[in-house]
Amino acid sequence: MNTNLSASFYLARAVLPSMIEKRWGRIIHISGSEGFVPVRDQAHKVACKAGVVALAKAIALEFGQYGITANSVAPGVIETRRDPVADPDLASRRETHRQKLPVQRLGVVDDVAQACLYLCSDHEGFVTGQVLHVNGGEPML
Repeated sequence: MNTNLSASFYLARAVLPSMIEKRWGRIIHISGSEGFVPVRDQAHKVACKAGVVALAKAIALEFGQYGITANSVAPGVIETRRDPVADPDLASRRETHRQKLPVQRLGVVDDVAQACLYLCSDHEGFVTGQVLHVNGGEPML
């Protein structure tokens, strides 16, 4: 809860005063597919990810009048380094997941970064309160 939801709240609260003063700002929260497609035995994670999305929408509604946008990026499975000792089945689960995706690949960190860059753009001041799903079409499965 602290890492996912509380951190998003406190970080936004810290930057909003200067954004209001400048009458411009971009807040992007990283949510996750779990907020939309629940995972068994992960109720805490599901609640956090859904809460991050709701927080972004609330900020968008309340602070849009100051030129501030707030959105969420919801990544699916992203290739990252993980300790195989901690999860010995990770590689086989990722491969099974990759084969099911319409794009036939897992996401990479740059996929998430590019989504954030889009939402940070000076030209995207009309996109707010939204969720940008970066998941290779996972919800269609």
